Amino acid sequence: MTLPQLDTLCELVRNAAVEELLPRFANVTRERKPDGSIVTVADRSMQDRLQSELKQRWPKYRLLGEEMTAVEQAELIAAPGDGFWILDPVDGTSNFSTGIPYFSVSLALMAGGTTVLGLVYDPSRDECFSAGVGTGARLNGQPLKSVGLPSSLERGIAAVDFKRLPPELATRFAIAPPYSSQRSFGSIALDWCWVAAGRFHVYLHGKQMIWDYAAGHLILKEMGGRSCTLEGEPVFNANGEPRSALAALDHELFDAWSTWIKENRDL
Repeated sequence: MTLPQLDTLCELVRNAAVEELLPRFANVTRERKPDGSIVTVADRSMQDRLQSELKQRWPKYRLLGEEMTAVEQAELIAAPGDGFWILDPVDGTSNFSTGIPYFSVSLALMAGGTTVLGLVYDPSRDECFSAGVGTGARLNGQPLKSVGLPSSLERGIAAVDFKRLPPELATRFAIAPPYSSQRSFGSIALDWCWVAAGRFHVYLHGKQMIWDYAAGHLILKEMGGRSCTLEGEPVFNANGEPRSALAALDHELFDAWSTWIKENRDL
Protein backbone atom coordinates (compact mmCIF):
# COMPACT_ATOMS: atom_id res chain seq x y z
CA MET A 1 0.00 0.00 0.00
CA THR A 2 1.35 3.41 -1.01
CA LEU A 3 0.42 5.82 1.77
CA PRO A 4 0.16 9.60 1.69
CA GLN A 5 3.33 11.43 2.70
CA LEU A 6 3.29 12.73 6.26
CA ASP A 7 5.05 15.95 5.28
CA THR A 8 2.30 16.64 2.74
CA LEU A 9 -0.41 15.90 5.30
CA CYS A 10 1.20 18.12 7.93
CA GLU A 11 1.43 21.02 5.50
CA LEU A 12 -2.18 20.55 4.45
CA VAL A 13 -3.41 20.52 8.05
CA ARG A 14 -1.15 23.41 9.08
CA ASN A 15 -2.42 25.65 6.26
CA ALA A 16 -6.03 24.84 7.06
CA ALA A 17 -5.54 25.54 10.78
CA VAL A 18 -3.82 28.86 10.13
CA GLU A 19 -6.67 30.02 7.90
CA GLU A 20 -9.69 28.40 9.58
CA LEU A 21 -8.80 28.22 13.28
CA LEU A 22 -6.35 30.89 14.35
CA PRO A 23 -8.46 33.86 13.10
CA ARG A 24 -11.35 32.49 15.18
CA PHE A 25 -9.33 31.66 18.32
CA ALA A 26 -11.20 33.02 21.37
CA ASN A 27 -13.56 34.82 19.00
CA VAL A 28 -16.24 32.33 18.05
CA THR A 29 -19.80 31.52 19.11
CA ARG A 30 -20.24 28.27 20.98
CA GLU A 31 -23.14 25.85 20.62
CA ARG A 32 -24.06 22.71 22.55
CA LYS A 33 -24.46 19.38 20.80
CA PRO A 34 -27.08 16.87 22.04
CA ASP A 35 -24.41 15.10 24.13
CA GLY A 36 -23.56 18.37 25.89
CA SER A 37 -20.19 18.92 24.20
CA ILE A 38 -19.31 22.22 22.57
CA VAL A 39 -19.10 22.84 18.83
CA THR A 40 -18.24 26.03 16.95
CA VAL A 41 -18.28 27.24 13.36
CA ALA A 42 -14.51 26.64 13.40
CA ASP A 43 -15.02 22.90 14.01
CA ARG A 44 -17.38 22.67 11.04
CA SER A 45 -15.36 24.84 8.69
CA MET A 46 -12.16 22.94 9.49
CA GLN A 47 -13.83 19.58 8.92
CA ASP A 48 -15.44 20.71 5.65
CA ARG A 49 -12.16 22.08 4.33
CA LEU A 50 -10.08 19.03 5.20
CA GLN A 51 -12.73 16.65 3.91
CA SER A 52 -12.69 18.46 0.56
CA GLU A 53 -8.90 18.66 0.28
CA LEU A 54 -8.30 15.07 1.35
CA LYS A 55 -10.86 13.83 -1.15
CA GLN A 56 -9.21 15.77 -3.96
CA ARG A 57 -5.77 14.30 -3.23
CA TRP A 58 -6.72 10.78 -2.10
CA PRO A 59 -10.22 10.05 -3.40
CA LYS A 60 -10.29 6.38 -2.39
CA TYR A 61 -10.36 7.25 1.32
CA ARG A 62 -13.55 8.52 2.89
CA LEU A 63 -13.64 10.55 6.09
CA LEU A 64 -14.94 9.84 9.58
CA GLY A 65 -15.28 13.19 11.32
CA GLU A 66 -16.37 14.10 14.82
CA GLU A 67 -18.94 16.52 13.44
CA MET A 68 -20.73 13.83 11.39
CA THR A 69 -23.92 12.28 12.72
CA ALA A 70 -23.67 9.09 14.78
CA VAL A 71 -25.49 7.21 12.01
CA GLU A 72 -22.97 8.36 9.39
CA GLN A 73 -20.08 7.40 11.64
CA ALA A 74 -21.50 3.93 12.32
CA GLU A 75 -22.13 3.27 8.63
CA LEU A 76 -18.55 4.14 7.71
CA ILE A 77 -17.05 2.02 10.50
CA ALA A 78 -19.21 -0.94 9.42
CA ALA A 79 -18.09 -0.65 5.77
CA PRO A 80 -14.54 0.79 5.79
CA GLY A 81 -13.65 -0.12 2.19
CA ASP A 82 -10.01 0.68 1.36
CA GLY A 83 -9.73 2.68 4.56
CA PHE A 84 -10.79 6.05 5.88
CA TRP A 85 -9.52 9.19 7.55
CA ILE A 86 -10.37 9.80 11.21
CA LEU A 87 -10.59 13.51 11.97
CA ASP A 88 -11.14 15.64 15.03
CA PRO A 89 -11.10 19.15 13.52
CA VAL A 90 -10.68 20.88 16.90
CA ASP A 91 -9.74 18.65 19.80
CA GLY A 92 -10.18 20.88 22.83
CA THR A 93 -13.01 23.07 21.56
CA SER A 94 -13.75 24.44 25.04
CA ASN A 95 -10.16 25.69 25.28
CA PHE A 96 -10.22 27.05 21.73
CA SER A 97 -13.46 28.98 22.18
CA THR A 98 -12.41 30.58 25.48
CA GLY A 99 -8.84 31.51 24.51
CA ILE A 100 -6.86 28.75 26.23
CA PRO A 101 -3.96 27.86 23.88
CA TYR A 102 -4.13 24.08 24.27
CA PHE A 103 -6.08 22.56 21.39
CA SER A 104 -5.20 20.57 18.30
CA VAL A 105 -6.22 19.02 15.01
CA SER A 106 -6.05 15.23 14.97
CA LEU A 107 -5.95 13.26 11.71
CA ALA A 108 -5.34 9.53 11.28
CA LEU A 109 -5.67 7.05 8.42
CA MET A 110 -7.13 3.65 9.26
CA ALA A 111 -6.72 0.74 6.86
CA GLY A 112 -7.05 -2.98 7.44
CA GLY A 113 -8.55 -2.41 10.86
CA THR A 114 -5.59 -0.45 12.25
CA THR A 115 -4.16 3.05 12.19
CA VAL A 116 -1.35 3.36 9.64
CA LEU A 117 -0.74 7.13 9.73
CA GLY A 118 -1.39 9.77 12.34
CA LEU A 119 -0.69 13.43 12.96
CA VAL A 120 -1.63 15.92 15.64
CA TYR A 121 -1.12 19.61 14.94
CA ASP A 122 -0.92 22.23 17.69
CA PRO A 123 -1.55 25.64 16.05
CA SER A 124 -0.62 27.60 19.18
CA ARG A 125 2.94 26.22 19.23
CA ASP A 126 3.17 25.35 15.52
CA GLU A 127 4.03 21.76 16.44
CA CYS A 128 3.06 18.89 14.15
CA PHE A 129 3.52 15.47 15.73
CA SER A 130 3.28 12.61 13.25
CA ALA A 131 3.94 8.90 12.80
CA GLY A 132 3.58 6.05 10.36
CA VAL A 133 3.48 2.36 11.23
CA GLY A 134 7.04 1.11 11.57
CA THR A 135 8.64 4.45 10.68
CA GLY A 136 8.86 6.13 14.09
CA ALA A 137 7.43 9.40 15.36
CA ARG A 138 8.38 12.90 14.27
CA LEU A 139 7.94 16.49 15.40
CA ASN A 140 7.89 19.07 12.59
CA GLY A 141 9.54 16.56 10.29
CA GLN A 142 12.39 15.60 12.63
CA PRO A 143 12.63 12.47 14.79
CA LEU A 144 10.72 13.05 18.01
CA LYS A 145 12.97 13.09 21.07
CA SER A 146 11.68 12.81 24.61
CA VAL A 147 12.92 14.98 27.45
CA GLY A 148 14.42 13.40 30.57
CA LEU A 149 12.13 10.97 32.39
CA PRO A 150 11.84 10.68 36.20
CA SER A 151 13.50 7.86 38.11
CA SER A 152 10.21 6.75 39.68
CA LEU A 153 6.46 7.26 39.54
CA GLU A 154 6.63 9.27 42.77
CA ARG A 155 8.71 11.91 40.95
CA GLY A 156 6.54 12.00 37.82
CA ILE A 157 4.03 14.40 36.29
CA ALA A 158 0.66 12.81 35.58
CA ALA A 159 -1.96 13.93 33.09
CA VAL A 160 -5.26 12.77 34.57
CA ASP A 161 -8.81 13.61 33.51
CA PHE A 162 -10.83 13.10 36.69
CA LYS A 163 -14.39 13.66 35.53
CA ARG A 164 -14.66 10.43 33.52
CA LEU A 165 -13.00 8.12 36.06
CA PRO A 166 -14.76 5.70 38.42
CA PRO A 167 -15.53 7.73 41.57
CA GLU A 168 -13.58 5.38 43.83
CA LEU A 169 -10.44 5.76 41.74
CA ALA A 170 -10.77 9.54 41.48
CA THR A 171 -11.10 9.71 45.26
CA ARG A 172 -7.93 7.68 45.75
CA PHE A 173 -6.02 10.11 43.54
CA ALA A 174 -7.27 13.01 45.65
CA ILE A 175 -6.38 11.33 48.95
CA ALA A 176 -3.06 9.65 48.14
CA PRO A 177 -1.71 10.45 44.65
CA PRO A 178 1.22 8.24 43.61
CA TYR A 179 2.88 10.97 41.51
CA SER A 180 4.57 14.30 42.23
CA SER A 181 2.09 16.59 40.43
CA GLN A 182 -0.91 16.41 38.12
CA ARG A 183 -2.25 18.23 35.04
CA SER A 184 -5.45 18.17 32.97
CA PHE A 185 -5.28 20.53 30.00
CA GLY A 186 -8.20 19.49 27.77
CA SER A 187 -6.98 18.09 24.43
CA ILE A 188 -6.79 14.30 24.38
CA ALA A 189 -4.91 14.10 21.09
CA LEU A 190 -2.27 16.52 22.31
CA ASP A 191 -2.03 14.73 25.67
CA TRP A 192 -0.93 11.54 23.89
CA CYS A 193 1.75 13.48 22.02
CA TRP A 194 3.03 15.15 25.18
CA VAL A 195 3.36 11.72 26.80
CA ALA A 196 5.31 10.59 23.72
CA ALA A 197 7.58 13.63 24.08
CA GLY A 198 8.09 13.05 27.81
CA ARG A 199 6.33 16.26 28.82
CA PHE A 200 3.85 14.15 30.79
CA HIS A 201 5.21 10.99 32.40
CA VAL A 202 2.01 9.00 32.94
CA TYR A 203 -1.50 9.44 31.57
CA LEU A 204 -5.05 8.43 32.48
CA HIS A 205 -8.39 9.19 30.84
CA GLY A 206 -11.69 7.47 31.46
CA LYS A 207 -13.45 7.86 28.10
CA GLN A 208 -12.08 8.71 24.66
CA MET A 209 -13.64 8.49 21.22
CA ILE A 210 -11.71 7.08 18.27
CA TRP A 211 -11.18 10.55 16.74
CA ASP A 212 -9.68 11.70 20.05
CA TYR A 213 -6.98 9.06 20.32
CA ALA A 214 -6.38 7.39 16.93
CA ALA A 215 -3.47 9.59 15.86
CA GLY A 216 -1.93 10.22 19.28
CA HIS A 217 -2.06 6.56 20.22
CA LEU A 218 -0.04 5.67 17.11
CA ILE A 219 2.50 8.42 17.82
CA LEU A 220 3.12 7.12 21.35
CA LYS A 221 3.29 3.54 20.08
CA GLU A 222 5.91 4.49 17.49
CA MET A 223 7.97 6.08 20.28
CA GLY A 224 7.96 2.72 22.05
CA GLY A 225 5.43 3.76 24.70
CA ARG A 226 2.86 1.48 26.26
CA SER A 227 -0.86 1.83 26.87
CA CYS A 228 -3.98 -0.12 27.74
CA THR A 229 -7.53 0.46 28.97
CA LEU A 230 -8.56 0.32 32.61
CA GLU A 231 -9.58 -3.27 31.92
CA GLY A 232 -6.13 -4.12 30.56
CA GLU A 233 -7.24 -4.31 26.91
CA PRO A 234 -5.60 -2.62 23.89
CA VAL A 235 -6.74 0.99 23.61
CA PHE A 236 -7.28 1.04 19.85
CA ASN A 237 -10.56 -0.53 18.79
CA ALA A 238 -11.65 -0.33 15.15
CA ASN A 239 -15.35 -0.54 16.00
CA GLY A 240 -15.32 3.01 17.34
CA GLU A 241 -16.53 2.30 20.86
CA PRO A 242 -15.37 4.73 23.61
CA ARG A 243 -12.21 3.62 25.37
CA SER A 244 -10.47 4.39 28.63
CA ALA A 245 -6.70 4.79 28.44
CA LEU A 246 -3.67 4.71 30.70
CA ALA A 247 -0.22 5.18 29.20
CA ALA A 248 3.45 6.00 29.71
CA LEU A 249 6.50 6.29 27.50
CA ASP A 250 8.82 4.51 29.92
CA HIS A 251 8.01 0.81 30.48
CA GLU A 252 8.97 0.79 34.16
CA LEU A 253 6.79 3.84 34.80
CA PHE A 254 3.95 2.17 32.92
CA ASP A 255 4.24 -0.98 35.05
CA ALA A 256 4.25 1.04 38.28
CA TRP A 257 1.35 3.22 37.06
CA SER A 258 -0.86 0.35 35.91
CA THR A 259 -0.13 -1.64 39.08
CA TRP A 260 -1.12 1.29 41.32
CA ILE A 261 -4.33 1.85 39.37
CA LYS A 262 -5.23 -1.84 39.50
CA GLU A 263 -4.65 -1.95 43.25
CA ASN A 264 -6.59 1.24 44.00
CA ARG A 265 -9.50 1.40 41.54
CA ASP A 266 -11.88 -0.74 43.62
CA LEU A 267 -10.88 0.27 47.16
